[in-house]
Amino acid sequence: MNHSPVTDLSYEETGDSTVPGRPLPTGYRHLRHRALIGHGRAALDATGAAVLDWRMHRAAGVRITAEAARATPGTAVTCAIGLGPLRVGAPCRVIWTADGPDRHGFAYGTRHGHLAAGEETFLVEMGPDKAVWFTVNAFSRPDSWFAHLAGPLLPLGQRLFARRCARALTRIAAAAGS
Repeated sequence: MNHSPVTDLSYEETGDSTVPGRPLPTGYRHLRHRALIGHGRAALDATGAAVLDWRMHRAAGVRITAEAARATPGTAVTCAIGLGPLRVGAPCRVIWTADGPDRHGFAYGTRHGHLAAGEETFLVEMGPDKAVWFTVNAFSRPDSWFAHLAGPLLPLGQRLFARRCARALTRIAAAAGS
């Protein structure tokens, strides 16, 4: 596992979403989503690559601009969410990665200018039974007047995004022959 020292994040609890089972920090909305996406090494390798090279995000409908073609600690990322002229940029920075042998993923934290403050981890793991699971572990709170105005729509959007990511990875796993 790799961690990156980061100074431009908009929250203090860096890394709290990266440890399975660790209680998420208070004062934030929490999201934990887990979905079975396939079985076997081919499914793990294909979905792990898709998480780390941003294909999962793109397949889930998010425009990604990143400093690197692959998630690595310290990489600045901007996710553009929304539709047409209502698309909003969400600046983040990769703060953690996991890459093998049975787990692949990353976490990014929000940077100043994001609608929310917090962190989100995306992880695919293969268990001893060869089942491949996708997990999203996140905490966030509104960090702008617009986000406060949106109220419960932001956590709803985050849950929908987690489900879209899981569906995208399920398709990628199936194409890999799981």
